[in-house]
Amino acid sequence: MIVGIMVEVLTEIIIDKPLEMVAEYASNPDNAPEWYANIKSVKWISSKPLKLGSHVAFVAHFLGKELAYTYEFVELIPNKKLQMKTAEGPFPMETTYTWESVNENQTKMTLRNAGKPSGFSKMFAPFMSVMMKRANNKDLRCIKEILERR
Repeated sequence: MIVGIMVEVLTEIIIDKPLEMVAEYASNPDNAPEWYANIKSVKWISSKPLKLGSHVAFVAHFLGKELAYTYEFVELIPNKKLQMKTAEGPFPMETTYTWESVNENQTKMTLRNAGKPSGFSKMFAPFMSVMMKRANNKDLRCIKEILERR
């Protein structure tokens, strides 16, 4: 459970592709650098394929800093939900994707980030929320564009 100063950002988008296609692409960590502007690299700590308990290391750039963190995948419901939380990194963070079918050719994807900044970054919590929301909206527009081109 995350307590204290919280940062929580919820964003969503409608993607004009079937749910299975959206969920398959979004839930593959190898695709993250393609659609997440701030993620620069992905390294599997656990063996593939992705499963409950898998660990994947990411390197990101956010607010002018390089952030290295490892996520543990804590919930995987195919075509419905993926949740991961930091196992190691600058501050505790949970990222959740959910997918809902709007119709057979449209999917609503929701991206939620929740975390508790620690140390010096606590002072920037309100600013971080705004910047994360902006980045998440940009990332969801990017995944929409990538998938709708296919």
